Amino acid sequence: MSVSRGRHSLVVGHHATPASLDELARRADAAGQRVASVLGGPVRPLVVVPRSAREAAELAGVEHVDGLAAVADGGRVIIVPEFYALLNSTGKDVVLTHELTHVVAGTGGLPPWLYEGFADYVGYRDSGLPVKTAAAELAAEVRAGRLPRALPGPAAFAVDGRDPVRLARAYQEAWLACRFLADRFGEETLVGFYREARATGVDKALASLGLSTAGLTARWRDYVRDQLA
Repeated sequence: MSVSRGRHSLVVGHHATPASLDELARRADAAGQRVASVLGGPVRPLVVVPRSAREAAELAGVEHVDGLAAVADGGRVIIVPEFYALLNSTGKDVVLTHELTHVVAGTGGLPPWLYEGFADYVGYRDSGLPVKTAAAELAAEVRAGRLPRALPGPAAFAVDGRDPVRLARAYQEAWLACRFLADRFGEETLVGFYREARATGVDKALASLGLSTAGLTARWRDYVRDQLA
């Protein structure tokens, strides 16, 4: 077992080189700063690097992590080494920030479109990626004249390796729902909405913005078309 300490982060792993753990610690420090800039801080990331995807799934207590580069589990981020290694530098930063957002903001009591979309909102916020690049799979659907009809439900986020393109679109649809709320009402309101939804439920939180699920869905569909067409 090897340990690397960043300024605020701790990275623990085995069958990983000290240099790779040091790099992860630097990235985790930066991800913590990005999360803190949205949610407040300080944020002190704990990152675990197992030997394989199989071990990552065992640590997280799930059956599959196919196609995922990392997962949040309680107070830690677990790297899935085979898939994390495939990412470019920007992708690694987005993934670490996304998963750390789950750790800090929590997900309990929320639909997946909201907690995954919010984590992607924080993850992509300072990435510099154009919307059409970050949402490439969904953009292809929109250009073909196929707008999503409803916010993605739990089945769309199934991690089973059967339809990776659909899984990517689900994350992109969720991200753009949260990005719409931030663009329309401001980032501070989006953060407050997320916290209120955790405390009182999504319907009441939406009502505080003058929206219903149906109303949000209609405006989100227009936003997706405007951003990606």
